[in-house]
Amino acid sequence: MNFGGFVPLSTVDWRGRAVCTVFLRGCPVRCSYCQNRSIQDGEDWRELDEVVALIRSSKLLISGVVFSGGEPTMQPEPLKALASASRKMGLLVGLQTNGVYPKVLAELIAEKLVDRVALDIKASWERYDNLLREKYSGPVKESLALCRDAKLAGDLPEFEVVTTLFRGYEDEIPSIAKVAGGMDLVLQQGMQGDVKPLTGEELRKVADRVGRVVKIRTREEGEVVYAGDRRRRVSGERQG
Repeated sequence: MNFGGFVPLSTVDWRGRAVCTVFLRGCPVRCSYCQNRSIQDGEDWRELDEVVALIRSSKLLISGVVFSGGEPTMQPEPLKALASASRKMGLLVGLQTNGVYPKVLAELIAEKLVDRVALDIKASWERYDNLLREKYSGPVKESLALCRDAKLAGDLPEFEVVTTLFRGYEDEIPSIAKVAGGMDLVLQQGMQGDVKPLTGEELRKVADRVGRVVKIRTREEGEVVYAGDRRRRVSGERQG
């Protein structure tokens, strides 16, 4: 596999669980704000057995493994092999994805190799292809639909839609919330250059406009489940 990195113990990549995180190098989407821009391209080829050994080395401390990137579904066969190996160790499997390869997602779900999907929805559909400079809205819509259907059918235990929100784009959240439907929705504080990030309070005001429970993630406050006056903190940990 084209290896992007390994975190032996993380408490922020799957809230409520201690996991290890495997990063797969390479991504067809070139988001300027990506916190993992260094592994969007380049090569570091590793034998799968080496990566399986890394996962096994964390087994006593964790209950799951998260595959991230880059874009992990860009390497379907290594991803499926690693997910299967993790399953055999008794670990749950999570996936962070931009959804541009829905066929791979469908295979993972059909083969029961994934327990949790965090799908990155980057903008409203009207702005999607222009933002990414490619026609990715169609594949991402397909990924959203199949994950939603799998969650409703009980074939995908956990599913959330994640939007990284930057100042000036708050008006897009109601339309994103609409396409997310009844699925968990996460508003994640965007960090880019000299642009002042939205504060937790500002993100809560955005959430008030969608009239539903929203998870809010900021560096300052960690993750908060927000439902107006009924908000409750679910993690004291901060984003890494």
